[in-house]
Amino acid sequence: MAAKYVYFFGANQTEGGGQMRNLLGGKGANLAEMTAIGLPVPAGFTLTTELCTEFYRNDRRYPEGVREEVAENLQKLELAMDKRFGDPANPMLLSVRSGSRVSMPGMMDTVLNLGLNDTTVQGLIAQSGDDRFAYDSYRRFIQMYSNVVLGMDGEILEHILENMKETRGVDLDTELTGDDMKQLVALFKAKVKETLNQEFPDDPEEQLWGAINAVFGSWMNPRAVTYRKLNNIPADWGTAVNVQAMVFGNMGDDCATGVAFTRNPSTGENRFFGEFLLNAQGEDVVAGIRTPQPIDKDSSDGQLPSLEEVMPECYQQLLDIRQLLEKHYRDMQDIEFTIEKDKLYMLQTRGGKRTATAAVKIAVDMVREGLIDKKTAVLRVAPEQLDQLLHPSLDPRARKEIIATGLPASPGAASGEIVFSAEDAENAAKLGLKVILVRIETSPEDIHGMNAAQGILTARGGMTSHAAVVARGMGKCCVAGCGSIKVDYKTQQFATAAGEVFKKGDVITLDGSTGEVMKGSVDTVQPSLTGDFGKLMEWVDQFRRLRVRTNADTPNDAAVARNFGAEGIGLCRTEHMFFEGDRIMAMREMILAEDVEGRKLALSKILPMQKGDFLGLFREMKGLPVTIRLLDPPLHEFLPHTDKELEELAGVMNVAAKILKQKVEYLHEFNPMLGHRGCRLGVTFPEIYDMQVQAIMEAACELVSEEGFEIVPEIMIPLVGHVAELKLLRPRVIRVADEVIARYGVQVKYLIGTMIELPRAALTADEIAREAEFFSFGTNDLTQTAFGLSRDDAGKFLPFYVSRDILPQDPFVVLDQDGVGQLVRIGCEKGRKTRPGIKLGICGEHGGEPSSVIFCHNAGLDYVSCSPYRVPIARLAAAHAALLEERG
Repeated sequence: MAAKYVYFFGANQTEGGGQMRNLLGGKGANLAEMTAIGLPVPAGFTLTTELCTEFYRNDRRYPEGVREEVAENLQKLELAMDKRFGDPANPMLLSVRSGSRVSMPGMMDTVLNLGLNDTTVQGLIAQSGDDRFAYDSYRRFIQMYSNVVLGMDGEILEHILENMKETRGVDLDTELTGDDMKQLVALFKAKVKETLNQEFPDDPEEQLWGAINAVFGSWMNPRAVTYRKLNNIPADWGTAVNVQAMVFGNMGDDCATGVAFTRNPSTGENRFFGEFLLNAQGEDVVAGIRTPQPIDKDSSDGQLPSLEEVMPECYQQLLDIRQLLEKHYRDMQDIEFTIEKDKLYMLQTRGGKRTATAAVKIAVDMVREGLIDKKTAVLRVAPEQLDQLLHPSLDPRARKEIIATGLPASPGAASGEIVFSAEDAENAAKLGLKVILVRIETSPEDIHGMNAAQGILTARGGMTSHAAVVARGMGKCCVAGCGSIKVDYKTQQFATAAGEVFKKGDVITLDGSTGEVMKGSVDTVQPSLTGDFGKLMEWVDQFRRLRVRTNADTPNDAAVARNFGAEGIGLCRTEHMFFEGDRIMAMREMILAEDVEGRKLALSKILPMQKGDFLGLFREMKGLPVTIRLLDPPLHEFLPHTDKELEELAGVMNVAAKILKQKVEYLHEFNPMLGHRGCRLGVTFPEIYDMQVQAIMEAACELVSEEGFEIVPEIMIPLVGHVAELKLLRPRVIRVADEVIARYGVQVKYLIGTMIELPRAALTADEIAREAEFFSFGTNDLTQTAFGLSRDDAGKFLPFYVSRDILPQDPFVVLDQDGVGQLVRIGCEKGRKTRPGIKLGICGEHGGEPSSVIFCHNAGLDYVSCSPYRVPIARLAAAHAALLEERG
């Protein structure tokens, strides 16, 4: 049987449903589902994502029979709507929209009012009795089609429109007359022919296939590709295309169009939230061309009437649909609607993009309301979203100089230098600069700059504008619709209502929770993770199996992490403790000493400092495990590099600076990350590790004897590649530790383990496990050595690998599960084969990356360890892993 590529919906019948998201895309599946539950949905049909895949596989050609399938469904659509496509007397117009299986707002193309030409426009006039409406629809169609399908620069026709308004002395499109619109149609068509050297197509069937081709083609446009990479959406998913009968919100003052959310997408408050425009089409609401009006009167500022006041019956119907959709989908919905001649039509519903604050509140509230259970609530919040909640907000006590106020479109606080283009934002971010992207209004082409910026400020647009919706999805601070600023791209500046001018490079601060724009940089305060967040994290901890520790080198880091729910320290990098001013000199003395006695003398100065460090960490982590890695980096990192520093050290050591310089040059390595570091230092300079073990055990024994602590220090030996290294070093650690324990006369259990960060260690883990009581996978170095990449240098070319799909993601950010991940699995399996009770964890940066955490759960690790601010993210990802496994 031939494959089915087209699915019909409408007229109380539907061939698809909500469960067919992968095939019909999110929009198509939801249109079918809304039809099935009896909502007023204009009829249409969906071309599947599988057809998109075939389209690209066959060099943008369609399989045999697809055109016939579309024609058959077009006939069903005509019957359902009682109109004919291309009929001069009773024309049916179409919208052609994209719809991937996950929401990608604004990233792909749309064509509206399709089917108009010089003949059918007369039929539209006869249907509506309004020549202005008909010619307005026609000029919109030409404008959109010439850009989306024919590839013409949209500014060309927009410039003609602006000239017309200027000539007529009006500000808004709606103030132009029917004759004006008719004249624009002629001007537009002439300009298309002049620019593209071809006539604007007037055959409705040619228009339809041109639009279908363009929407499928937009799956691979630059902004869609960028969005997919930012959100880890696979390219092979494809998009569906939805062809739907047009209904009109721009036929007069008894018509309207709007966008709404069933709950507030910024705060999560359980209130209907949205905007609409009278006598307008859908793109007018999000484009910011006109100031939108609120849905409900409680949200009105009194200047513009709400839908509740203007069209109370349609508003009540919309409220009823809001309740029905939430009960049906059991989630907050983002809806689009059109009112034509006082009749409400539903054009879309989808799971609404929301901030992290809103995601947490909605999930917790819906459990309280009985709509979902706790497990569903935990799965509703994406782990990476939590990053928005874990960073500072504006200090309410800080001095603020407010220069303008707009709409609080996406909460959070951000300070940075002003830039006026997406390209400038991206270039500045590459240089490590923090910037605020200022635009009159954003468009999908700005996606890369919005991602690079700390925050977004727009002069136009409402709470459902492109800037607002995309910023909320990204977790970026955004102030939208700040109409009191006048943005001038040509001079790269904006002026406030008070006449103050801010230029590119000036610093401003945004508060996305209040809509305030402030001069300069404003102080921030740390987040408070209580209330709904605390409740959600309680549920998270009920469901996860994987434990979450932190990477912490100071008591302050340990305290922050414990506040975020860390269950111990998985990695204390002791080398970070040696770089402080009073220690680095003793460390340099030790490295450059002539003999063992000289090294021991220098180390004796460091011992009490190290002991103090460990006392602080143990106290902060009372009752929780602490893994301490013995010295890892090559010794040359601690040595002076300037003549001045060498002279200073020579004076302290009472040796000639020339001799010291020769030693520094001798210790230099061409490839230090693969050189004299890690356990190799312990083999050649065992007194270093002796000192550290002594400091660890003295701190532990002192707390046990004097403060009644229960401590099991975990002493980690780094960079082991051969079991013989561990077999040599382990007895020495035991000897020093036992000497300290005997001296204090207390009982302290300790563990000796290793960091698995070399492929050979993973492959021979069964041998290494004979000498190690725990493994901690150092995925940073394991990635480096498995790929043969220098993590310090790969940043110069890895972005090209990712952009060209050689690698799906940067392997230093997201664990390479097929390669590095297999080494981890081998290490786990072999380690447990030798020592069934061996403790297994990872401590690389991947320990806080959600997909990598899920891998660690599936691989059977006991814990992950990550930076303090990513602990809640790792906890939530671990719960997701357990719940997804449970659901199969």
